[in-house]
Amino acid sequence: MKFQDYPIGPEIKKNIARLGFKRPTDIQYKSIPHVLKGEDVLAIAQTGTGKTAAFAIPIIHHLQERKLNQRRPDGIKCLVMVPTRELAIQITEVIEELAKMTRVNTYGLYGGVEQDPQITKLQGGIDILVSTPGRMFDLVSQKHLDLHRVEILVLDEADHMLDLGFIVDIRDLMRFLPKKRQTLFFSATIDDKIKKLAYSLVQKPIRIQISPKDPVSKNVDHSVSYIEMDDKRFFLERLITEYSETKILVFVRTKVRAERVHKAMERVNIKTLTMHGDKDQGDRLDVMNQFKSGAVNVLIATDVSARGIDIPDVGYVVNYDLPDQAENYVHRVGRTGRGKNRGFAISFCSKEEVPILKEIQSFLNSEIKVNKIEKSDYAETLDFSEEQSYDIKALMQEAETFFESKKKKGKKGKGRK
Repeated sequence: MKFQDYPIGPEIKKNIARLGFKRPTDIQYKSIPHVLKGEDVLAIAQTGTGKTAAFAIPIIHHLQERKLNQRRPDGIKCLVMVPTRELAIQITEVIEELAKMTRVNTYGLYGGVEQDPQITKLQGGIDILVSTPGRMFDLVSQKHLDLHRVEILVLDEADHMLDLGFIVDIRDLMRFLPKKRQTLFFSATIDDKIKKLAYSLVQKPIRIQISPKDPVSKNVDHSVSYIEMDDKRFFLERLITEYSETKILVFVRTKVRAERVHKAMERVNIKTLTMHGDKDQGDRLDVMNQFKSGAVNVLIATDVSARGIDIPDVGYVVNYDLPDQAENYVHRVGRTGRGKNRGFAISFCSKEEVPILKEIQSFLNSEIKVNKIEKSDYAETLDFSEEQSYDIKALMQEAETFFESKKKKGKKGKGRK
């Protein structure tokens, strides 16, 4: 089935064609008809499968039809809840692209920026609100945001919202929404906690599950290399140098590690960007724009940012540090191999991380291919690193300075005698 065959507005079909989409992905094919019918949907699908379009296309059609048959706007009709600012921005951009030439307007609401301009924008009338929980509840409590006319609730990346502790916020949200509504629940993974939350929100949902036995896209080639913790920077340097024209997303465990790796690459004249929880919203937007445009091809990020990064044409995901939770491996590598593109996921595993690697393989129900590094190649990577050259030059300069100072002291000593 092609998108042109769906009973959706001509403007939306033109937008879909302009974006280069011809046939729906599995999640879109299975979700769109049910969303168009107004049914509740509980969908489990891995990242990179086109979940946003799966709910955005039918929702835009529904709201466009409604606006064509009414004279005045009467409040927010669709609320899309997401866990992070980056995801709010990303989903807003996708919906805006799909809604061009229609009368449906969308707005992304999130913290980290001044709220007064957001309040002004909301007062102008919004059809689809994409929001993070924190800022949304701030404006609801201040009576600047009214949700009583919402007809469609979308919970996207629901598992990540639970991981971040938003379950209480989600339950509180229900007090401000009409009981009669359509609810769409999207998650990359599902467990008992997620099931309990989902079934408390939806009414007789259509359950859709894509590739339950294979949580990672088949478009991604996986490999792991055994590298000592202190040597990882040399191998990252080599990878970046060899694929200098490719977008590379590097994941580390903490924000401190992100900055350390950034400094290590800086010492060998490799330009990188960092993304982590200490960045304010202005910095985050600037970083994402530079990485998206290709102005800088290497981004070093923490897991907090993993769900919010949806940049086209990421060729390599590098697990510089293996994730603390095996599940996060799926979210990380889901940043590459998106759609029909081929992607590569390379993991650096130290001795200390071997137990984590085993957990990841158990979670994937398959072994990750080991990229064996010969001792000679390992040594060569260390020997030919720009950082090694930098260190040698620095040591030589230090030695020269030391010997020069010794000579001067010797001459002064002779003068005194």
